[in-house]
Amino acid sequence: QVQLVESGGGLVQPGGSLRLSCAASGFFFSTYAMSWYRQAPGKERELVAGVSGVDGSTDYADSVKGRFTISRDNAKNTVYLQMNSLKPEDTAVYYCKAAFSGRFYWGKGTLVTVSS
Repeated sequence: QVQLVESGGGLVQPGGSLRLSCAASGFFFSTYAMSWYRQAPGKERELVAGVSGVDGSTDYADSVKGRFTISRDNAKNTVYLQMNSLKPEDTAVYYCKAAFSGRFYWGKGTLVTVSS
């Protein structure tokens, strides 16, 4: 049974940091490209960051470059999103996605709220 379980969300002040985790099970994690998406209220889901399953290369949305860092630990079947210098516009539900050869899986999301 495939599972992606996000954690680490919460309320943080502007300028603060959070680290999200996504624990995966039920598939061969190291071969899958992993990514983080987010969906703010009233907006479409958007790609935040991704990390390849082949060579570990990463990619980021322009809005988070220089502030967010995606990483993966294949030994722990976990992908992380380190978020620094958070802004109110980063407020959203953050989702983890796994993709490989036309198959993809989603987690249920974790809420991040950036507010003073």
